Amino acid sequence: MNKKAIVKIIGFILCFEALFMLPSTIIAATARQYDLFAFIVVPVGMFAIGIPCTLIKPANKNFYTKDGFMTVALSWLLMSFFGALPYYISGAIPSFMNSFFETVSGFTTTGATILSEIESLPKATLFWRNMTHWIGGMGVLVLTLAIIPSFGGRGVHLLNAETTGISGTKLVPSLRKTALILYGIYTALTLILVLCLLLAGMNVFDSFLHAMSTAGTGGFSSRNISIGAYNSPVIEIILTVFMYLFGINFSIYFVILTKGFAKALRSEELRLYTIILGSAMLLIALNLMKTYGGNFFTALRYSSFQAASVMSTTGFSSTDFNLWPTFSKTILLLLIALGSCASSTAGGIKIVRILVMFKAARVELKKTTHPNIVKSVTLDGRAIDNTVLHNVWVFFLLYVATIVSGTILISINGFDFATTFSSVLATVSNAGPGLNLVGPLGNYSAFSPFSKIVFSFCMLIGRLEILPVLFLFIPKKVFRSNDIKRKKRTFSIDKS
Repeated sequence: MNKKAIVKIIGFILCFEALFMLPSTIIAATARQYDLFAFIVVPVGMFAIGIPCTLIKPANKNFYTKDGFMTVALSWLLMSFFGALPYYISGAIPSFMNSFFETVSGFTTTGATILSEIESLPKATLFWRNMTHWIGGMGVLVLTLAIIPSFGGRGVHLLNAETTGISGTKLVPSLRKTALILYGIYTALTLILVLCLLLAGMNVFDSFLHAMSTAGTGGFSSRNISIGAYNSPVIEIILTVFMYLFGINFSIYFVILTKGFAKALRSEELRLYTIILGSAMLLIALNLMKTYGGNFFTALRYSSFQAASVMSTTGFSSTDFNLWPTFSKTILLLLIALGSCASSTAGGIKIVRILVMFKAARVELKKTTHPNIVKSVTLDGRAIDNTVLHNVWVFFLLYVATIVSGTILISINGFDFATTFSSVLATVSNAGPGLNLVGPLGNYSAFSPFSKIVFSFCMLIGRLEILPVLFLFIPKKVFRSNDIKRKKRTFSIDKS
């Protein structure tokens, strides 16, 4: 394992996190609120640790998959630890366990919270809270690849370990340019959303907060009852559109910019994502008509917002869907599990995996009736490697196993099954709100410290797609025997 290279990269990560904390320092200094000291001492401390690490010169330039997994897992744990310090030092969240939970929820773009009173928090703390969503949405290691050119081809292991989906795909031959393109699209969409929210009547501060939260599909709001506090159909429509957009595979935007809409619309993943979301909006609206006095358009207003919110795993709420009929709540839980597209900022299983699994199942069914048939699984007209199919099924198995294990551990609290199961599903899928106690108007404060540790690992496992986190508990000899194989193999699905 290339320990010096790992420490060097983590040093850059800490420096970048400290830089992202500086806007909150400026806001705290301007507002002169009680969190100013925390937003001074924490960035200074991170620079003091991070800068010496960046000066390390690794003698060994080899950087394997195992190094990528270790770097990603340790980076996210350390980011969460240091990111929690402003909450704890300032006293905004007096318990460090709660501070750590809130920060993990922010960086993993889950949006689960232990806070019941949000509007009284200092502005700098609120800004940092939502900034963690924006940082975690695209991934800070992707930003590192974009800014630091020295990693070269070795950075592909970081990209694959941090990006969501079947694997990270380079949009252009240069990995650094790929990272720059991803962050350029991400930033542009965020700023467009800020402008739209301003035009819709939201103030400047709230516009930036909700734009960062939407871009990262996280769901933290500056209001206690989330988007419902604004009671604005226009704001809800804008956020619905952008939650959908941030749930799209970002390589699709690159295809649109280089090859046009027609080429992008050929994506089977995009089409299925749109069909599932549209169908869910319509079905829930029809089911809610009685709840809203037979008014279809009112029902569609709320169903569209909530369906987009949970499928993109953003977690905003415009109403208390805990009060909705069982049919509607069941659809919402299914959308949470499905998630959106690969290489987006959303969580969940990912539509592309569902698509690949159904196609693989269909091929296997045909082979049972026609044993001599030669047919491969394809996506967008291209055959998928059997190893990729194997990885998809393994991920799905581990995803289900994580939810089952988490549900058993959280059941120790003694809460009802809907609360227990939906809280685990929501954290593993990085969706945030669940049902009953953890519904849109609830929070996770009632759970024990042990449960919050479990939830924190569930959120990290969901955001990093299981393997990087599990790697911390896998014996080194398992990877040592496969170093040569892992160095030579690369698996990807070209979405362009």
